Amino acid sequence: MRRVIGMDIHRTFGEVVFWEDGRLRHGGRVDMTRTALEGFGKSLLATDEVIIEATGNCMAVSRVLSPFVKRVVIANPLQVKAIAHAHVKTDKVDAGTLASLYAAGYLPEIWTPDAATERMRRLVAHRYQVVRHRTRIKNEVHAILHAHLIPKCPHADLFNVGGRAWLARQPVPDD
Repeated sequence: MRRVIGMDIHRTFGEVVFWEDGRLRHGGRVDMTRTALEGFGKSLLATDEVIIEATGNCMAVSRVLSPFVKRVVIANPLQVKAIAHAHVKTDKVDAGTLASLYAAGYLPEIWTPDAATERMRRLVAHRYQVVRHRTRIKNEVHAILHAHLIPKCPHADLFNVGGRAWLARQPVPDD
């Protein structure tokens, strides 16, 4: 007997629905903690397939549940929304939709990276955020100079050694 488990995951809990031979059965809620997910994973069969949507914590949920089941599939939420038009939208309905679409072969899933690729993605994303933050701060400094009618820096880069020395001599308010 084939079992597909749909999980509508959120920050603090996941709603579980079992699809078994074309029938849906509510499985309750699981807390989104490692301990609770491991306990849930131990209650599953090695032949089960778990379906979740791509969210902020889906990779962590996938890593915890993967050792206990045949497969954890991460669905593309935008494509799932386009396929499944539910008039009633609840967590149970969403979890059941995920399980039913997968069981029917209609689930649009995303590619799941290996651990090394996932780590590299996190590093690249963090670097991108740091660079954006640095750019915002530099733009803010330029705006302060402009607001106080201070002419353009004579150095090629306001933020190299010469530019910072010039900046320190400019008459700007302490705040």
